[in-house]
Amino acid sequence: MTAPTTTPAPPEGGRRGRWIERWDPEDETFWRETGERVARRNLVFSVLSEHIGFSIWTLWSVMVLFMGPEYGVDPAGKFFLIATATLVGAVVRVPYTFAVARFGGRNWTVFSALMLLLPTGAAYLVMEPGTSYGTFLAVAALTGVGGGNFASSMTNINSFFPLRKKGWALGLNAGGGNIGVPVVQLIGLLVIGTAGATHPRIVLGVYIPLIVVAAVCAALFMDNLAPVRNDAGAAGEALRDRHTWIMSLLYIGTFGSFIGYSFAFGLVLQTQFGRTPLQAASLTFIGPLLGSLIRPIGGKLADQYGGARITLWNFAAMALATGVVVFASVIESLTVFLVGFVALFLLTGLGNGSTYKMIPGIFRARAVEKGMAGAAADAYGRRLSGASMGLIGAVGALGGLGINLAFRQSFMTAGTGTSAFVVFLLFYVACFALTWAVYLREPAPAAEAAVPAESGRSRLSYSEV
Repeated sequence: MTAPTTTPAPPEGGRRGRWIERWDPEDETFWRETGERVARRNLVFSVLSEHIGFSIWTLWSVMVLFMGPEYGVDPAGKFFLIATATLVGAVVRVPYTFAVARFGGRNWTVFSALMLLLPTGAAYLVMEPGTSYGTFLAVAALTGVGGGNFASSMTNINSFFPLRKKGWALGLNAGGGNIGVPVVQLIGLLVIGTAGATHPRIVLGVYIPLIVVAAVCAALFMDNLAPVRNDAGAAGEALRDRHTWIMSLLYIGTFGSFIGYSFAFGLVLQTQFGRTPLQAASLTFIGPLLGSLIRPIGGKLADQYGGARITLWNFAAMALATGVVVFASVIESLTVFLVGFVALFLLTGLGNGSTYKMIPGIFRARAVEKGMAGAAADAYGRRLSGASMGLIGAVGALGGLGINLAFRQSFMTAGTGTSAFVVFLLFYVACFALTWAVYLREPAPAAEAAVPAESGRSRLSYSEV
C-alpha cells in the first residue's frame, strides 16, 4: 500500500494556500515517516496563535486593574465587563469550530489572528477616564473573538494527531494557549510596577505587533487538511448525542472554572481583600500560569490511565480546594485563600487536559457501539469528536460567565465571594457524581474497542477513554 502523501495539491475549486489532500495519522508507517513532522509543525504555530488569542480574550481582567475611581466604574460594573467578554468568547466558539473545515485550518488561523487587531486597537483608542461605560462594554465584547480561537485551534489540531497521541497534543495545544492568560497579566504587572496604573495603553501596544507575527507565521508554516470537510450531519449527530452534553457539563467544571477564575482573580483580591492594583497584579498571574502549565500533564495522565479516572478524582480534589477557599473567606485569611485558590487553578488545568482527552475516545467507542471497526471507527471518531469539540468548548466557556456573574451577585449582596464559592463547591460534587455514574460505574458493554476477542487485548470501556 502506498503511504499517503503530504505534498500540497494544486488549488481546487478556487481554493488557495497549502492544502494536504490525504491524511491518515492512524497509519503508523505514515505517521512515522511523514505525519508526525507535519503535525508537530502545525501544533507549534497553532499554539502561538491561540496563546495570543487567549491574551486578548482575557485582556479586560488586566484593564480593570487600571480603572481607578476616576473611571467611575464600581466593582459590579467591572465584573460585568469581564463577564461580557466571557460570554462573547463562548458564543463565537461554535462558528469558529466549523470554520476550520470550511476554510482550512491554516487559512482560518491567519484570519482569526488578524481579527485580534480589532479589539486590541479599539481598546487602545478608548482606554481613558471619561469614556462611557457602554463604550467599554462594547470593546470588552469585541475581545470575545480571542476566545473563539481556542475552538478552531483545538478542532484543527484534533484532526492532525492519532487517537493515541491526542491527549498529549490537545493538552499541549490548549496549555500553550491558556498561558496567554498569565502572560497578559504579567505584562500588566510590569506596566503597573514601572509606568504606574495610568498607562494601560502600553499593554495594548505590546500586543499589536505580536498579533501580526502570529498571523504571518501561520501563513508561512501551517497547512490545511482537505479531508476535513464541513459536515452538517456530524454537527447534528453530535448535538443529538448525550455524551456531547455530558462532556459540556464536565467542561464547565474544568475550563469554565479556569477562565472564570482567571478573569475574576484580580478583582476578588481588590474587592474582598483590599489589595491595590499593583498588589493584585503581582498575585493574579500565578494561578493561571500554573493551571496552564499543568494542562498537558493532565492530557498525558489521561493517555496513560484513562481520562475518566483522572477527571473523577480531579473533581473530588477541586471540591476539597474550594472548601479551603470558603474557609479562608470566612476567617478572612489572605494566605489560606491564596493556597486554596492556586490549588484550584492547578486542578482546573489538570482537569482541562483529562476532559478533552475523553472526547475523541468516547466517540471512538461510540463508533464501535454502532458496529464499526478499524479505519471506519477511527474516521467516525475523528468526525464526531471534531464536530462536538466546538460545542463542548462553547458550553464550557459559559461556565466562566456563570462564575463572574456569581461573583458579581455575591459581592453585591454580601460584600464577599463566599456564597459564590459555596455554589462552585456543590457543582464540583455534582460533576464528580456525573463522571462516576456515566463513565466509571460499570463498563459499557457496547463500547468496546475494535480488537478481536481472540487477540487477548483488553477491550475499551468508557472508563478507559
